[in-house]
Amino acid sequence: MKIQIIGFSGSGKTYLAKLLSSHFNIPALHLDGIHFIHNWEERDDISFENLIQQFLSKNDSWIIEGNYLSFATQRFLQCDILIFLNYNRFVCYHNCKKRYQQNKNKARDEMPINCIEKFDKEFKKWILWEGRKTNRKKKFKILVKNHSCSYEFKNRRQLHDFLKQQKILTK
Repeated sequence: MKIQIIGFSGSGKTYLAKLLSSHFNIPALHLDGIHFIHNWEERDDISFENLIQQFLSKNDSWIIEGNYLSFATQRFLQCDILIFLNYNRFVCYHNCKKRYQQNKNKARDEMPINCIEKFDKEFKKWILWEGRKTNRKKKFKILVKNHSCSYEFKNRRQLHDFLKQQKILTK
């Protein structure tokens, strides 16, 4: 099984990847976790691409969460299931704020240890506007439309109902 999860910042891609990874007992790759290296410094493109390629070639089954649509594009062709978390910008903003409060002064588990959680002006702008530009949303929609097995969830309730139906969640 190969699952690709895309969506806006704060939509719950990491949560879903961890849940599915645990349920199906398959490895998950968190793209933000390998894209950033030290204090939110971005890894160079070649190294980033190589790390994704290594993960793809090493695993027969996998879950990849994160966007970075121009990197390792074959993951979109290889995945059996494509999930798009298309949540409202204000829900995502609230989720990011909550995540910041839970992880204040520390790095999240899936991130490099020195990438301390932040919720600064630049990130807020990304969540509310920059990360939702029309061409970016169109790319997401095209990926979903062109994939043979894709799901788009517009809120957490839709996702949870689906996960219950699939017997991934019991509550």
